[in-house]
Amino acid sequence: MHVTSPIPHKKARIEIIPLIDVMFFLLASFMMVSLSQVHMKGIKVNLPTDKDEVNADDLQARLLKVHQSDPEAKVFVRGDRDTVHGNVVHLLDMLRSAGFYKISFEIKSEALRGVPGPGT
Repeated sequence: MHVTSPIPHKKARIEIIPLIDVMFFLLASFMMVSLSQVHMKGIKVNLPTDKDEVNADDLQARLLKVHQSDPEAKVFVRGDRDTVHGNVVHLLDMLRSAGFYKISFEIKSEALRGVPGPGT
């Protein structure tokens, strides 16, 4: 004989929406923690403060002189907002012909445009 229970029998359900909420919370928490741990590392560099305009021949001579005295010298290129792309390419050609192959570009964020830099 089969006796039924007076308590109605319900099937268990897995609710997926709370799982999705928890996963998004964990993802957002992980992203915030990982972004806060990124530290920008930089090297303090003494930049030239003189704003003398130098023609291409004098610049090439200076580059050759610096490369001969220190072949591992670090070169940082920084152009202003109105610099023509062709001038930067010409400078890179001059650096390469002088013997420099490791060149760094110094850039400034749009958010920091009004903030004076270390050489100004």
